[in-house]
Amino acid sequence: MAIERPGPSRLLTGAFLAAAVAAGAALGALEINGVASPLDRIENLTLDWRFLLAGARPAPADVVIVAIDDEALSQSGGDAPTREMMTRIVRALTGFHPRAIAIDIAFLSPKDEATDAELAVALKAAPAVVAAIGVFDPADRSGGETEPNDLALAPKPTSVLWPIDSIRDAAQVGLANVSTDSSGVPRYVPMIYETLEGVLPSFALAAAFRALQVEPFLGADRIELAGQSRAMDLGYHMPVRFYGPKGSFKRIGATEVLHGDLDPEALRGKVVVVGVTATGASDTFATPFDRVAPGAEVFATAIGNLLAGDGLARTPSTRRVDAAAAVALPFVMIALMAMRRAAIGLVLASLVFALWLVWIFLAFVHGYWLSVAAPLASALPLTAGFAAARSIAERRAGTRIAAEKLALARFHSPLLLDHLSKEPDFLETPVRQDVAVMFLDLSGSTGVAETLGPEATRDLFSGMQTLVEGEVTAHGGVVITYMGDGVLAVFGLPKPRSDDAARALATVEALRESMTAWLAELPPAARDRLDFRVGLHYGPAILSRLGSPTQQQITATGDTVNVASRLLEVAKQQQRRVVVTEDLFEAANAAAPTADYAPLTVLIRGRASDLRVRMRN
Repeated sequence: MAIERPGPSRLLTGAFLAAAVAAGAALGALEINGVASPLDRIENLTLDWRFLLAGARPAPADVVIVAIDDEALSQSGGDAPTREMMTRIVRALTGFHPRAIAIDIAFLSPKDEATDAELAVALKAAPAVVAAIGVFDPADRSGGETEPNDLALAPKPTSVLWPIDSIRDAAQVGLANVSTDSSGVPRYVPMIYETLEGVLPSFALAAAFRALQVEPFLGADRIELAGQSRAMDLGYHMPVRFYGPKGSFKRIGATEVLHGDLDPEALRGKVVVVGVTATGASDTFATPFDRVAPGAEVFATAIGNLLAGDGLARTPSTRRVDAAAAVALPFVMIALMAMRRAAIGLVLASLVFALWLVWIFLAFVHGYWLSVAAPLASALPLTAGFAAARSIAERRAGTRIAAEKLALARFHSPLLLDHLSKEPDFLETPVRQDVAVMFLDLSGSTGVAETLGPEATRDLFSGMQTLVEGEVTAHGGVVITYMGDGVLAVFGLPKPRSDDAARALATVEALRESMTAWLAELPPAARDRLDFRVGLHYGPAILSRLGSPTQQQITATGDTVNVASRLLEVAKQQQRRVVVTEDLFEAANAAAPTADYAPLTVLIRGRASDLRVRMRN
C-alpha cells in the first residue's frame, strides 16, 4: 500500500506546530516552577498596564493609615519619631479601640531605658504589631528546591533584625520585607519566612491575624484566616493588588491623634497602620499608580487584601493555565495561519490573539493574574517565523507554478489553462453545447515540404500556427489542436458566450488578411505554391476530454465538427479561400459584411441534406 508523502506546506506547518508545543512546554515549565527569567520584566510591565487600564478601586474602609509626617516630626524636633512620641501615639490610638495597630517601624536599638520601658508597656496594652527585618544573603537565592513540603519556596533569611527585647516581648512581631521587581515595584508580600527559629509570619499577616484574633492556618497554596481562604502563590507569596494611587486609604496625621482632634468612633474596629511618611525619613516604593509611595501604603494594601479577600490570585493553578496558554496560543494561531486562504487565516489568528488579550484583562479585573509574557514569548516569534517561512515557500511555489504554467501554456490555450487552474475537473463529464468550429489548412504544403526539407517546413508551419493562434486567442477562441498544416479552433470554450459566432466570423476576416500578407512574405519556393483554406460552421457539439487518465486533451466532436472539416473540400472545389455556413451567419446576426460572400447550396460528403454556405476569397 503506497503512503502519500505530505507536501511542503504540511511539513512546514507540522514543523512549526511541533515547535509551538516544544517552546510552549519549555516556557510553561519555567512558569509552573516559578523560575526567574528576563520575561519577568515584560510580565511586570504588562501587569502595570493592567492596573492602569482597570483603574483605581475603593480601598477597604476598615484599614486606616496614621502618618508620621513632616508636621509630626517638626513638632518632635528630630528627623525620626522618638520613643516618647511613639508611646503617646500608641496610647492615644489604643483609646480609640482599633482592632489592631500595625507599626511599620523596627525598634532595633535601645534608647533611654525608661522611655523604652514606657513604650513596651503601651504596646503590651494595645493590639500591637511591630516590624522586624529579615536579612538575606544576595548569593543565596532560595527557590527551586526539591523539598517535599510547601515551604520549599518560602523566603529563608540568613538572620533577623529583631526589635529590642522589651518591645519584642510586648507586641506581636512580623517581618516587614517585600518582594520588589527590577523597577522597585512591590509585586509580592511573603506571608511566612523560614528561619533558624522556625516559621515566622510577615508583618502584614501578623497584623491580619491580630485583628481577627485567630491564628492562621497554612494549607496547600492557601492561608486560612477566620475560616476564609486566601489563595497564595509559590512559597506562600501573596501578590499585591494595589487599590489606586497614594491617598486611596484614609490617612490621618499623627498630630491629629496626639491632639485628640478625632471623632471618638473614627478608629473603632479599624486596623491602623502607623508609618513614617515624612520626606526623606520613610521607606518608599514605586507602584503602578505612583512613582513614589510610602511603605505604609504598601503594607496597608497587603493587609487590606488579606482582610477583604480581594487580592490578586496567582497560584500554582493559574500558573498551569499559563503553561497551557503558552502551548495553545501559538498552536492555534499557527493552525489558523496555515489555512489555504492566508488572509482569512491571518485575520482569524489575529482575532484569537485579541480575544486572548481580552480574556487576560477580564481575568485581571476579576482578581486573577494570568501571564502575558510566557504565551507572548511563545506565540510571537513562532507566528512571525511561520508567516515569513510561508511567505518564502509560497513565493518559491508561485515562481515554480508560474514556470509550470508557462510551460503548459505552450500546450494549451491560455483561456483553457486559466479555467483549468480554477476548475481542475473541467469537462470530466462531457458537455453538449452550441459552438463555432473553424478549420484552417494550407493547400500545396506537401510539395513545398518535399522541396524545403523538414527543418524549413517545421519553421514554415510554426509561423503559420503562431499567426493563427494569435488571431484566434485575440478574439476569445481556443485552438484545440494543430494537425501538421492544419488548425482546429473552437469558439465557446471554456464557457459559451452569446457572441461566439460573431467572434469566430471576425477571426476569419482577420485571418483572411493576415494570412494573405504572410503568404506574400514567404520565399518564392513556398509563396507561389501555397494557399490557405478556411471552413467555419456553427452548431451543437460534444465538448469533452479524450485520452487516458494520465494524458488527456480537450476536444470537440459531432456533426458540427465534421461539417466544418468538409467545408475545406468545398473551398477546394470552388477555388475559394473562405467557406462559412449560413447557420453561422444567422448565429452571428450577420456581424460581417455578407455582401462580400457569394451564396451557394452544396452537398457535403457523407451527409444526406444540402447545406447553404457563403464563400469568398
